[in-house]
Amino acid sequence: MDVTKDCTIVMNPENEVTVSSLRFEFGRNWQRFLQCLDEERIAEAEKSLRTMHKVHNLSGKSFLDIGCGRGLFSLAAMRLGAAKVHSFDYDPRSVACIELLRQRRYPATNRWTIEVGNVLDANYLSGLGEYGVVYSWGVLHHTGDMWRALGNVIPLVAKGGKLFIALYNDQGFRSTLWKKVKLVYNQRLTLRPLIVATYMVCYVTLAAVKDLFFRRKNPLQRYREYSKRRGIAIIPDIIDWLGGYPFEVAKPEAILDFYRNQGFQLIDLKTVSERPGNNEFVFQACAE
Repeated sequence: MDVTKDCTIVMNPENEVTVSSLRFEFGRNWQRFLQCLDEERIAEAEKSLRTMHKVHNLSGKSFLDIGCGRGLFSLAAMRLGAAKVHSFDYDPRSVACIELLRQRRYPATNRWTIEVGNVLDANYLSGLGEYGVVYSWGVLHHTGDMWRALGNVIPLVAKGGKLFIALYNDQGFRSTLWKKVKLVYNQRLTLRPLIVATYMVCYVTLAAVKDLFFRRKNPLQRYREYSKRRGIAIIPDIIDWLGGYPFEVAKPEAILDFYRNQGFQLIDLKTVSERPGNNEFVFQACAE
């Protein structure tokens, strides 16, 4: 499948959404992921959805995947029996990636629709309707306007429906440093190999020390089990982390207050404490 090279997205004449040249091209990274997508990773993605939503399947549910990326969780929703799945992403390469995945797995389905869209474009969102499950994992903090995006998803959740979002944890000064690293990664293309190599050396070394001296386990086990973390692959995941810009963060309390004030009830919460990574939230909209 041909993948567009133009990353400027015009949603409508009155509300033009332009992808910054400094914005990390997630779609280019996740095209590589399709090459290593296997049943084990898909099964882990299904397990993640069942665990966080506390359901055995999604039968009869409508599922909206905001910032669908590599499409793994849209695929998992299909396999869990969702009656309708709609996937959208601002990055044309991501949309091409997930379209290829759909053609491989569900070539004749009319339950799964995919298109280019932007969560900051209220006009686009107004045409989507409401969904029983709205899912956006690790996306809204990369839009460049996180709080606006958090508000924009509210009308998409049906009454009594669930909202599943994951957002980077606010680590204060460390988050500020990571933002600078990500900015350099996207500004200076020639430095990318050095940044990746430096991170890999530090990551492998620190992980080995923790495993050998504190957890008393084989360091190689970490990499064998990596796919069990929501079905992801280590190299695309690391590149995604280093390149992920724009980059915003939030403390769990701020997100809880924001959605509680909008009438949402917290169903589940998984935090990373003071570590880097995503805090995961499952909210339920008021049934009335």
